[in-house]
Amino acid sequence: MGAVYDHLRAAVQAEDPVALATIIEGPGTGAKLLVRPSGEAEGSLGNGDLDRVVARDAIGELAAGRSGIRHYGAHGEAREGVVSVFIESFAAPPKMVIFGAVDFTAALARVGKLLGYRVTVCDAREVFATAARFPMADDVVVDWPDRLLAAIGAGLGPRDAVCILTHDAKFDVPAVTAALTTDVGYIGVMGSRRTHDDRTARLVEAGVDQAGLDRLRSPIGLDIGARTPEETAVSIVAEIIGERTGRIAQALSETEGPIHG
Repeated sequence: MGAVYDHLRAAVQAEDPVALATIIEGPGTGAKLLVRPSGEAEGSLGNGDLDRVVARDAIGELAAGRSGIRHYGAHGEAREGVVSVFIESFAAPPKMVIFGAVDFTAALARVGKLLGYRVTVCDAREVFATAARFPMADDVVVDWPDRLLAAIGAGLGPRDAVCILTHDAKFDVPAVTAALTTDVGYIGVMGSRRTHDDRTARLVEAGVDQAGLDRLRSPIGLDIGARTPEETAVSIVAEIIGERTGRIAQALSETEGPIHG
């Protein structure tokens, strides 16, 4: 048991995602199983069949950043209540990658940090992408969007967000196409209706299909009449939260007419 706690402590300190499953009721109460996203597990809940089923469920809970109680038969049978297992997810902070070192970026980075995101700001223009301009960001990267996503994209998942705030085809098209190759849960792109239409045409020319276009939230944010960078940041994170929770809200990408009434 001590080894399980030692490995849990090390994973949490390193911000490595890990889930701890504990039998809280039934045979083997107190037994623990430590599960990593790869499926690697340490400890045991008492038998291999139960370990296998709980490890599978723990990976799913970890991917979603959830914790909760699951009920099983003695050997992992579904829809039985012999064993109650508490699966506690220790997930690394969700990531927010913001492309474009523009005025709205600082506000979005601040709100993202307030909500617990690990924030990365990226822009290929060295004079704009500086830690002095974005002290609230965890990382400020001078690079092209597609190159950064090639390096970090495999680590993006459903809890993460990519926000593209540039208004330049040479930045936003590569950023969108690269983001679409990842499993990131939210891809939002800033721009007016005209910019959205022009960008959509360029994306189609670049080979993006309808399924890819459907993943985009463009124009970015909810239709709450936001004008300032701070208000716009709130509209963006509200849409991100809605995407993650599955709640329906009125998004700019779902409405028509001028963005600023």
